[in-house]
Amino acid sequence: MPTIRRLAMGELMSGTRSQTQAAMAPSSPETGKSLLARLIEEIRFFTKLAIVMLALLTFVWGHYKIPSESMQPTLEVGDHLYVSKFAYGYSRHSLPLGLHNLPLPDGKFLSRLPKRGDIVVFRNPNNGVVMIKRAIGLPGDEVQLLSGRLYINGALIPREPRGDLMYRMNGTFRDVIGSSEYDEYLPGDDAPHRIWERTDMSEVDNTSVYVVPQGHLFFMGDNRERSTDSRLSRTDMRGNPLRAKDFGPGFVPLDHVIGRADILMFTLNRCDRSEGLRCPERGRAPSRL
Repeated sequence: MPTIRRLAMGELMSGTRSQTQAAMAPSSPETGKSLLARLIEEIRFFTKLAIVMLALLTFVWGHYKIPSESMQPTLEVGDHLYVSKFAYGYSRHSLPLGLHNLPLPDGKFLSRLPKRGDIVVFRNPNNGVVMIKRAIGLPGDEVQLLSGRLYINGALIPREPRGDLMYRMNGTFRDVIGSSEYDEYLPGDDAPHRIWERTDMSEVDNTSVYVVPQGHLFFMGDNRERSTDSRLSRTDMRGNPLRAKDFGPGFVPLDHVIGRADILMFTLNRCDRSEGLRCPERGRAPSRL
């Protein structure tokens, strides 16, 4: 029995010594190839991931940030949105990273018409700026504003007052302005949306009749006096020329439509929460628009 025990111990020690020597042995060429192969696999994985993300951002969803107060109170400055590009079809303006400037043909693939009341992202045909507004007029519609009230095809669009408010203008965070809030009911809309009106007698509150051409749309912001939208093109309401950066979109061709704003992801808005001044709620949760 002692002899057997000594043999077992000797074998155990010998096996341990062999394992230690194997662990301390220098890497073989096969081990080096294994590391290189793993590195190549990682590169392939991230390349495929980048291709998938580019495809999603090109054909399915886009990520956009709200830079101005033109869509308040529906959208606040600093809101981040997912925009559905497949909702209305695809054109060169659906492409990310400035690829719309490539010499690609105009027109739209799988084109679908936005629904009146949709919040739509599009490219301003007059200066190339990406904008977000609410679809008000569809092809063939007649749109007019008289004393701040919206008329579509001669019918007055109902609105109900919700009260008055004060807030600081975006950009300065010093200038305080007042506005009235209303629920507005567009034809065919499932529910009203809120709009802000500072006054019913500004220049953009009294217009001629806009007849929306075929293949075009008419857009307006929900913050009516703070929105550069289809009521303006390259001139102001008095016919004076505007600077290129202030060009309104006028009638927007369908192939300039990028997508429908579908989901509010998160917000990084800033607001001076002074007493008596309206501020967006903190930490607005993700939600459908």
